[in-house]
Amino acid sequence: MLETDRRTPMSPSARRIAEETAERTRRRAGIFEALAADRVRWRERGAAYHRAIEVLCRRFVAPGARVLELGCGTGDLLAALAPDPAGSLGVDFAPAMVERARERHPGLRFEAADVEALEPEGRVFDAIVASDLVGHLEDVYATLRGLRAFCHADTRLVVTYHNFLWQGVLGFAERVGAKMPQPDQNWLGRQDVENLLRLSGFKLEQSGQALLVPVDVPVLSGALNAAAPRVPGLRHLCLVQYAVAKLVPSRPVALDPPTVSVVIPCRNEEGNVDDAVGRVPEMGRHTEILFVDGHSTDGTVGRIERAIERERGVRDIRLIHQTPRDGGAAGEDPSRMLRLGKGDAVRKGFAAAKGDVVMILDADLTVAPEDLPRFVDVLAEGRARFVNGSRLVYPMEDESMRFLNLCGNKAFSLVFTWLLGQPIKDTLCGTKVLWRSDYERIAANRAYFGNFDPFGDFDLLFGAARLGLPIVDMPVRYARRTAGVSKVRLVSHGLLLVRMAGIAFRKFKWNRWLGRDRRPADAS
Repeated sequence: MLETDRRTPMSPSARRIAEETAERTRRRAGIFEALAADRVRWRERGAAYHRAIEVLCRRFVAPGARVLELGCGTGDLLAALAPDPAGSLGVDFAPAMVERARERHPGLRFEAADVEALEPEGRVFDAIVASDLVGHLEDVYATLRGLRAFCHADTRLVVTYHNFLWQGVLGFAERVGAKMPQPDQNWLGRQDVENLLRLSGFKLEQSGQALLVPVDVPVLSGALNAAAPRVPGLRHLCLVQYAVAKLVPSRPVALDPPTVSVVIPCRNEEGNVDDAVGRVPEMGRHTEILFVDGHSTDGTVGRIERAIERERGVRDIRLIHQTPRDGGAAGEDPSRMLRLGKGDAVRKGFAAAKGDVVMILDADLTVAPEDLPRFVDVLAEGRARFVNGSRLVYPMEDESMRFLNLCGNKAFSLVFTWLLGQPIKDTLCGTKVLWRSDYERIAANRAYFGNFDPFGDFDLLFGAARLGLPIVDMPVRYARRTAGVSKVRLVSHGLLLVRMAGIAFRKFKWNRWLGRDRRPADAS
């Protein structure tokens, strides 16, 4: 195994991201701290809403249970659940909220702590309640994964969150003073939450909607709120969505961790090379970093070669060239390199990779390399065979993605979800991770689709879907590029996406309707 104690110091980009994350956490805690004095008043104004949440949670939490409530505020929901006083705990970001909770409910225990970094300390609960919390978490996946330490085999996790269709209504209510103001939050859809629960090691037991009318209107609100969750169309308009899950029994993980190859296609990314080397973590039993250069015309190649020499004996770094650089190729036409595209670089990189797990990391580092280990964990734990990054769950940094690009990504995610028969939230996220053995099967069956993909994303997604490999989305935070220039071309690449959709329709839908589709013999 390579030495890993001589790591490159934290890069400026990594430091910036860490500082911005810490600042968002401080700002969030500060807002809730300032609201503590008026929290009871706001709760009384929204009494109908809070009663509905209490009724909903009591359906899944038995009286006398040991309950952990995350984001407990002034403790009223925890008290309403009639828990075991000695074995229950309410936790909140804001110390002032916790003080109010202790004043209002002196028979219960409350603790001021970061709910995203709780230490189990041997504490186990019968139920964990997270009401209106996931929207305020910096890292939902890591938080849910950390909750496994607080669970026994029958612990129930109850999560409630707001329907994103209400985002405008709730924002307007805050502006006119009809609702307690809140920090900016993640607006997660039902599919996002359920996917995050599965990724984190929980099995969904039940999910649903509640509360179409969140205010008291005599006769009307009661009737509509009782009927709406059962009426198609109306249930999707309810304010509250919920999920109830239990821990999945731990699966045996291979005693010998996998080796990992991080393939980084690059062209004119000189300013990002050192950051990539410094920020890619060591994963599994061994990690190789494999740059595939697309005939860069700046100093990218020289920077990679210096990194290889500098990290010799510390990091396993290799460089391959997308086209030969000697002889006539030295004057390679840049337009030809653009035509070859990232897809060609990915295929050549994966063919040269030595790791058990192969992954793509875009050289612009808009997806944090520090997030890569969680992709490997999901594969190693057997929760998926193909892990696809998704940039469309958390809020993005300003200037990280143009508005039209964002709209196009969301539209194509719906199209490809239907075409492939698996939920795919972000087809063009550059971070895709799978077992090298599965990639070899995809490559062996590539002739069915042909060498059609200049991006590298659809060749993998189409191949995995045809082989029946379970695909899951891993939410990632998408940062703005800090060096180099984007290679995305809105119009030409948009037309290519339309072409990809046409190929998928013909191969996955049309051929199947006509009975022409024959799945490979080694399909899962």
